[in-house]
Amino acid sequence: MQTMALALDKGGIEVGPNMLSGVSLPAAVVHEGPLAHNIEWMQRFAEAHGARLAPHGKTTMTPALFHRQLQAGAWGITLATAPQCRAAFANGVTQLLMANQLVGQANMAIIASLIEQGATFYCVVDSQENVRQLGRFFAERDLNLALLIEVGVTGGRCGCRNKQQILSLAEAIANEPALSLVGLEGYEGVVHGDNPESGIRAYAQYLVDVAVELEAAGRFAEENPIVTASGSAWYDVIAEAFQGAPLQGRFTPVLRPGCYVVHDHGLYREAQSAVLNRRPDLHQGLEPALEVFAQVQSLPEPGLAIVALGKRDIGHDQLPIALRRFREVGDPAQPLSVGGWEVTKIMDQHTFVRLPYEAQDVQVGDVVAFGASHPCLTFDKWRQLLLVDDQLNVKERLVTCF
Repeated sequence: MQTMALALDKGGIEVGPNMLSGVSLPAAVVHEGPLAHNIEWMQRFAEAHGARLAPHGKTTMTPALFHRQLQAGAWGITLATAPQCRAAFANGVTQLLMANQLVGQANMAIIASLIEQGATFYCVVDSQENVRQLGRFFAERDLNLALLIEVGVTGGRCGCRNKQQILSLAEAIANEPALSLVGLEGYEGVVHGDNPESGIRAYAQYLVDVAVELEAAGRFAEENPIVTASGSAWYDVIAEAFQGAPLQGRFTPVLRPGCYVVHDHGLYREAQSAVLNRRPDLHQGLEPALEVFAQVQSLPEPGLAIVALGKRDIGHDQLPIALRRFREVGDPAQPLSVGGWEVTKIMDQHTFVRLPYEAQDVQVGDVVAFGASHPCLTFDKWRQLLLVDDQLNVKERLVTCF
């Protein structure tokens, strides 16, 4: 039976076609094999280190991926904003860790509504004024808000800059009946310097030491308080620190990487290489699962291809990388060469590719798969992505909720 070609735009996708026929390009693609591998790999890593996994959902804002992560054993989903938390809860995620300060009455009202509907919610604080505002708002709603103190670094982003600020903030929280201190939170990605690994190890140890000190002082409102950190670059260093004796059996260590779920061909590929160098006992590692497919639009002069792909379609904090090429309506098992292809410039809707002399077989209409760096900045350009199998058949629509 002949399959009808189905149109695709960022607002509406029909499943069923193959990426080389029946899909309007450009289109963002997630490969199901690497996706499944990455979800299982990171879950197994966290469990092997005695930690829970709360993947950062801001990377994808894709509920179908949240549920795959939860079904694999994730403890909850991390988000960055109150509207993101609302979107996740509306799609069935009930345990929410907002790794950010909850500021502004409109945002507080969003979270209060989620708690009233049954959400388990955590957020972070780093100032006396925010504690006062939260205490008053949630007391008026007759609700209790679970808080983690954010531990920052000088010159970094948010977070308390020294231990005295942390201790004073813990006391202020204890004086607010509507608030409960349930742990500490940090983010090692703001630690820089000539030897970042040394600095991050020291920061992780400081986070552990402060948690133990607060526990000894009876400042936490529940047993097994949370200690959480970890982005997608240094999760191994954080996991090693959290696995140490001071936290075992007394705390709930939580890791929060997000980009691992689809990995990338740039920043996080480099970071993963560093992880495997630090930890040769880890096997295989993560696999890139996200690509954007686009077509050669013009061959206006020798050695130059213009591809119908732009900043509106793919992340560009590093230039995209041409990975594979196919003939339209061709055989997915027979990719064509992109050897020597170099992306030199990207505009809103066009990508400039310098071709080597030997690339004489390139045709207008050729389909090219591109890899990107930093998947967050590709996902947020699409209302839906396509999950495909090894033969590039579309298996599922992955709807985003940015």
